Amino acid sequence: MKVLVINAGSSSLKFQLIDMTDESVLAKGNCERIGTEGSFIGFKTADGEKIERLCEMKNHTQAFEAVKDAILDPQYGAIKDLSEVSAIGHRVVQGGAYFDRSVLITTEVLDKIKELAPLAPLHNPAHIQGINACTEVFGKDVPQVAVFDTAFHQTMPEKAYMYAVPYEYYEKLGVRKYGFHGTSHRYVSAKMAELMGKPAEELKIITCHIGNGSSITAVKGGKVIDTTMGLTPLGGFMMGTRSGSLDPSVVTFIAEKEGMSIQEVSDMLNKKSGLLGVSGVSSDDRDVTAAENQGNHRAKLAHEMLYYQIAQYIGSFYVALGGCDAIVFTAGLGENQPALRENVCNYLECLGVKLDKEVNNATIHGRQGKLTADDSKIRVELIATDEEMVIARDTRDIVAAL
Repeated sequence: MKVLVINAGSSSLKFQLIDMTDESVLAKGNCERIGTEGSFIGFKTADGEKIERLCEMKNHTQAFEAVKDAILDPQYGAIKDLSEVSAIGHRVVQGGAYFDRSVLITTEVLDKIKELAPLAPLHNPAHIQGINACTEVFGKDVPQVAVFDTAFHQTMPEKAYMYAVPYEYYEKLGVRKYGFHGTSHRYVSAKMAELMGKPAEELKIITCHIGNGSSITAVKGGKVIDTTMGLTPLGGFMMGTRSGSLDPSVVTFIAEKEGMSIQEVSDMLNKKSGLLGVSGVSSDDRDVTAAENQGNHRAKLAHEMLYYQIAQYIGSFYVALGGCDAIVFTAGLGENQPALRENVCNYLECLGVKLDKEVNNATIHGRQGKLTADDSKIRVELIATDEEMVIARDTRDIVAAL
């Protein structure tokens, strides 16, 4: 079975074609600048060759046409006929309380994704466009599966997901913590249990997905008991451009003093805060690191705040779990910034974490492995996340059961 994995954004469309007989990636790529001038598709073949082409993509349907042309290309393509694609799996950000697992996409499921769009206004509408465009290009007979970012977090107890606002807003508007990056947390927590040679049901694991968008999750017995992101991906600790959680009065105070609208405040918190807002340099950690190395105080402060906040959440989840067997770092920064891991683990020495600094510094750029000394009370591991493979496996399993 060959599964096409799709992650549709508002102006982008990432894809991977995976052969599930051996889980090999046949092709992967990204359509960018959809709906604007200069749109293009970049993709990598199974043998690693990189191809980039300018092509007009006014909408997601045209983007899917570009994907189809890429995977069918006589010279660079991965398949000879579209019928070789057995199923399509879609990443969907917001599944609300409706979906606690991946599901076959039906008219009813699509209606629910639309209904939840106000909770993920930048993402769910793009996913809907992607699903509809996929149907236009591949036809109605190719089954499609939705894999939700929020699904893994639906095991959280009420005390963890409720907010202390009038209860009517939960009943009327669904205001609660949903959590995100669930597919990544699910993958690395299961992989951690496998590496430890123990059933997930016996373990307490804290997974740290640290990238431009970041979240930390407490997993007990294979189930989520708490996570950092909330109603939206803005919650938790500071990120590339997101503020993370803060005193709500900061919002009203700034809005009142600066005469800002709700939308302007939202843009400020989502797009102008975090590493970018504090450092004044960039949302890209590589640029912030370079600035810090040149003596930029605000860049150094941004990093100190980030390390401190990550350690705070790990500490709080240690208490929530009643102990911890393992901590996992993953995603862009988690996988490639040894300094981040070291500085966070320095705070965790009081919990018995003993980082092997030499191993930690050498574990970057695709390398994985145990980062702690043998006598560390908590094992710290770097595991490269693979959300696309989770989506492909779920799609295979659901379609195979039809």
